[in-house]
Amino acid sequence: MKTILCYGDSLTWGTDAASGGRHPRRDRWPHVLAGALAGDAEVIVDGLRGRTTAFDDHSAECDRNGARILPTVLYTHAPLDLVILMLGTNDMKPHLAGTAVAAMQGMRRLVEIVRGASLRDGTGDAPGVLVVAPPPLCGTANTEFSALFAGGVAESAMLASFYSEMAQDMGVDFFDAASVARTTPVDGVHMDAENTRTFGRALAPIVKLVLGL
Repeated sequence: MKTILCYGDSLTWGTDAASGGRHPRRDRWPHVLAGALAGDAEVIVDGLRGRTTAFDDHSAECDRNGARILPTVLYTHAPLDLVILMLGTNDMKPHLAGTAVAAMQGMRRLVEIVRGASLRDGTGDAPGVLVVAPPPLCGTANTEFSALFAGGVAESAMLASFYSEMAQDMGVDFFDAASVARTTPVDGVHMDAENTRTFGRALAPIVKLVLGL
């Protein structure tokens, strides 16, 4: 059986914008993906609300820097066959990074870390990598989120093109979540249940192809 790590932020954790809580397991995309793979792979979920690609958030009560935590996560769950990286949304906060190119640079660092994972897990082979561009932010009447992500709607719309070029240059796989899903105007950041399920189902054939299932 193959083993997949889903490494992300609140979109992976499953934040429900309407309630502020968490979608039921059946509505979180990693679990939908696992169901669609029908037992051919174990799906490990590591989603942290507020996680960035590689930037510090000193206002948080935990370490949200994805690049700093990823080596430990890879070591914990080794050996892995595939790592799905879906981060960049929180990089759009102007006090953390605020630009798509900064998020791309952070994502590139994450790919480099995964590629070095063979040095830590003893398997001799680094896991495969699937880079996912999260769906762009959208306009919202939520004043807190609108201010928190000021300028993020335009910048996040550029993430997919930056990530796609970076993935091609580094020889890893890429998927644009916006091709199948969108964020909800409830907060402008997260996906509703229907979109998270759609996204999880859409990933399944990509993952099967990458893993040769």
